[in-house]
Amino acid sequence: MLTRIFLIVGIVAALAAGALSFTQVRSKITTLMQQRDGYHTERDQVQGQLDSTKRTLATTQDTLKQTKQDLTDAQAAKKKAEDTAAVQQKRADDLSGQLTKAAADRDKAQAELAAYTDSGLTAKEVADLSRTLKNAQNTIEAINQEKLVMSRTIARLQGELAEIMGTNPIVTEPARLRGRILVVDPKWDFVVLNVGDDQGLKDNGELLVSRDGKLVAKIIVRSIQKDRSIANIMPGWKLGEVIEGDEVTPAHPDS
Repeated sequence: MLTRIFLIVGIVAALAAGALSFTQVRSKITTLMQQRDGYHTERDQVQGQLDSTKRTLATTQDTLKQTKQDLTDAQAAKKKAEDTAAVQQKRADDLSGQLTKAAADRDKAQAELAAYTDSGLTAKEVADLSRTLKNAQNTIEAINQEKLVMSRTIARLQGELAEIMGTNPIVTEPARLRGRILVVDPKWDFVVLNVGDDQGLKDNGELLVSRDGKLVAKIIVRSIQKDRSIANIMPGWKLGEVIEGDEVTPAHPDS
């Protein structure tokens, strides 16, 4: 009987110990599952940050590549403008030398003509000297005209170079310049003028548009032909509707 009691007590104690162990194990399992879920959440967050960083890096690399290409294009355009300006400047210098020589030939011909006239030359000799003088004067006039064209070309190239370099100096136009608007395109805000290279108009020069003495708008020259030009209406300077026949004058006249 006593033995049975001890046996029952032992079984009860074993069951109690097993229940306690099961409770502790379940608590540990619950803790481990929570830790596992926490690790999964952190892993997903880190993976999301990694994916975002990769996308940002790819975008930055594309932007850097485009920036490098833009810089290369700008440097090439700057080099081309500088080379063209150097060629035009050399040509202008050559024309100056030719003009100096032609002027010297004219002066010499005039002196010789005066001397030969006083010395009693024949009519043929005087006619020959007169033709020489006239040819020299024609050469001087042609060179002067070419120099004027070259000066305008150099000024235009310098303006383009300044635009590429980002300096954008103020472009002055001839103070005597007066013109009128021939065509207006209100959709694209550009106009056609009746003045151009022959009147000394320069690229990127600013002109005031007026009607009956009142300012209507300000425009900037973008393309020049012999006696025509195209200009854009400057944003923020459109004070009224520009129409055909409006007068244009320099916004920055030269002194």
